[in-house]
Amino acid sequence: MDNEKPPAVWLSAMMSENQEDSPEAEDDAPSGSATLPLRTPCERLSGPKSSVCSRSYFVVVMVFFHVYIINVIALLLYVNYSQEDSSSSRSRDAPSGDQQRPEPRRPPTRHEFIMKDVSLPRVEGIRVGHVQKVTLVPGKVHEMRTLSLKPLLFEIPGFLSEDECRVVMQLAQLKGLMESQLMVQEGQEELTKELNLSPEEIFNLLDINQDGQLQLHEVLTHSRVRDGIWLTPENLREIYAGLNADKDGDGLLSLEEFRLLSSDAFQRFLLQRGVKRSQLVRNSRHTWLYQGKGAHQVLQDLKERVTRLTRLPPSLVDLSEPLQVVRYDEGGHYHAHHDSGPVYPETACTHTRLAANTSTPFETSCRYITVLFYLNSVDGGGETAFPVADNRTYAEVSLIQNDVDLLDTRRNCDKSNLRVKPIKGTAVFWYNYLSDGRGWVGEQDEYALHGGCMVTRGTKWVANKWINIDPDYQRQARYQQLVSQQPKDEEDEEITLNTDSHSHSIHQDL
Repeated sequence: MDNEKPPAVWLSAMMSENQEDSPEAEDDAPSGSATLPLRTPCERLSGPKSSVCSRSYFVVVMVFFHVYIINVIALLLYVNYSQEDSSSSRSRDAPSGDQQRPEPRRPPTRHEFIMKDVSLPRVEGIRVGHVQKVTLVPGKVHEMRTLSLKPLLFEIPGFLSEDECRVVMQLAQLKGLMESQLMVQEGQEELTKELNLSPEEIFNLLDINQDGQLQLHEVLTHSRVRDGIWLTPENLREIYAGLNADKDGDGLLSLEEFRLLSSDAFQRFLLQRGVKRSQLVRNSRHTWLYQGKGAHQVLQDLKERVTRLTRLPPSLVDLSEPLQVVRYDEGGHYHAHHDSGPVYPETACTHTRLAANTSTPFETSCRYITVLFYLNSVDGGGETAFPVADNRTYAEVSLIQNDVDLLDTRRNCDKSNLRVKPIKGTAVFWYNYLSDGRGWVGEQDEYALHGGCMVTRGTKWVANKWINIDPDYQRQARYQQLVSQQPKDEEDEEITLNTDSHSHSIHQDL
C-alpha cells in the first residue's frame, strides 16, 4: 500500500516519463522520414495502469462540476437575501396601520398641466403635396395636405360645415366688430425716453446690414412696426423730399443726414399730410369670441377639433387666445408679417407675463401654431400669401429689391412663393416656431411670414385660433401652475383680461 500512488501522482509521473522518452524517439527517426505520432500516456501503460487516464479525467470533470454547482447556489442565495433586505427596508420605512395604503391621486383641475417630461407633438409634413388622413369629428375622415415645409404648413378642406361658418359669422356680427388698426404700442414713447438712446445708437439699430447707411427698406421696416402705417418706397422718397432729409438725393441716409432729423419728424409729416385707410398695415374689422364653458356649442366644438388637429394637450388650447373673427371688405388687406416675434432673454411672452420672475422691457405674442379658417369663398382676391415659403434662404434685406416689396400684399401678392385661395370651410394651419430638438418650442420660423392679399371683389370672412406656448419651458410651467391654483371665477376673469390685452398687441391680428 505504501508503494501505491494517488491518481494525481500517477498523472504527473506519466507526463514526466513521456517528456523524457520524446527526444530519444526524435533522435532515432531517420532524416527526411515521416515523424510517427507520439503515443499518449494511456497507450504506453499496460496491465492495471490502463484505468489511470479514466480516473484522472473523472476527477477533473467532478471538480469543475462541483465548482459550477457551488457558484449557482451562491448566486441564488445572494438574490434571495437581497430581496429580503429590500422588503424589510421598505417595511421599516413605511408608516404603520392604515397609513401604509397609498393615498388616491387628486384629479387634475380644468387647466392643470403637468410639465414634467412634456414633449410637444408636431405633425410631420413628409413632402409638399403629401396627403394624410385625420379624424377630427366622429364618423368623418378629413384629408390634410402639406403645402410647404418652410414653414410647416397644411390645408384641410371641409374643416367647418356651411352651418358652422354661418354661425361663427353671425356671432361675430352680434357682438360687433371693431377697426383692426395697428397703432403705436402704449408706453413705447416712455420706454424710448427711459433708454435715452442717442441718434448714433438709434442709427445702428436701424442699420441692419451695418454698412453705415440707411437703405429704404431699413427705414420702412422701422416705420411700419412703430406707427402701423404702410409706406411704399415712393412714399418714403416724398417724405425725404418734404423734410429735406436726403441732401444728395441717392435714397440713402448717412449718419450725418439722420442726425438732422428729429425723433418725431416722420410722425409730424404724416399727420400734416393725412393717412388713408389703404396706407394702414391692416385694413379690416375684427372681434373676439370666447370658446370656454358656456360658449355657443359650435365654438366649443371648433376648439375641440383644433385640439385633435394639433395633437396638443387640451389645457394648452384652453388657455390660449379666444377665437378671432375678421372681416375684410373690398380693398381690405393685411401686409405680410409674423404672428409671433422672436423671444430674447429681455423679452417676455404676453400670455405668461404674470409668471415672469423679473420685469422685462419688451413683450411679444408667443403663438406656437396659427389655425386659419375661411368662413366664406371670396369673389376676387383675398388669398393668404406666404412670400418666402420653401425659399432656399431667408434674408430680411432681400424682401425689398428694386422697389419690389414682397411684404406689400396690395401690389405684389402675385410674386409670393405660395398663395392659398379662400374657400368656405377650409382650414390652414402652420407652425410659427421650430422645434428645439428636445420636444419643446425653439426659434422663430422666419419662413412663416404671411399676409392677406387685397380683396378685389366681394367680402372676405376668416377666423383665427392661435395656440400660445412660451419658448421658456420653466416660465410656461409656472404659468400653468398659477392658473391651476386659481378659483374658476378668477380663471375666467384672467381669460377676459388676456382677451383685452391682446387687442393692443402689434403682432396680434392676422
